[in-house]
Formats: sequence, structure tokens, C-alpha cells
Amino acid sequence: MTAGDVVLIRLPQTGGGTSKLRPALILAQLPGPYQSLLICGISTQLQLLVPDWDEIFDSRQADFAATGLARTSAARLSYLYAADAGEVVGPPGRVAEPRLLAIRTRLANAIRS
Repeated sequence: MTAGDVVLIRLPQTGGGTSKLRPALILAQLPGPYQSLLICGISTQLQLLVPDWDEIFDSRQADFAATGLARTSAARLSYLYAADAGEVVGPPGRVAEPRLLAIRTRLANAIRS
């Protein structure tokens, strides 16, 4: 598993509640033996989209099939999670390198401000 992989993982629900198996994007490998993957959750709830922050994976885009997602979805940069590699069920797909770079840059710029 590397940055750019779209994986399946049980993520805690916002506001508590039971964890749910959902797709997520690996943003980076983290140092250390625990929670070594920085990921962001992916959602199909597009009505909650934050423009210029969340990343849309539109089923009409040429690179959509490579993501392994079933339908148009959004990577939620506000839904970050540090995961252990053992929590990952499997990688259904991958995000193109230019798109991954744009997502990581957007997150890094927000942290710097």
C-alpha cells in the first residue's frame, strides 16, 4: 500500500456510532510502527461537498475507472484518519499521481495557513 491507493477500511462515523467499511484514499506513509498510514475518507454524499477542498471522483472522468469506486464520490480532506496497515481490507484502485499531488498540496496549504 502506497500513497494514492484507494482502499477499503473500517472508519469511525462522524459524531460517534459504529464504524463502517468504506473507501478511503491513502495520502501518505507516516513514520513509526503504529498508525502508519494517513488516509482520508471517501463519500458518495455529494450534497455535503466543500468546494476547493474536497476532491470529486466523477464517473464521467477518464481516470475514474482506475479508482475502483462504484459511483461518483468525494475524498473528504476534513475526514482524516491515521490507520494501521492491518486495518486495510484491500486496495480496489488507485488515484493518478497528478491528482494525488493536487490533493496533498491542498491539504499542506491549509495546514500552513
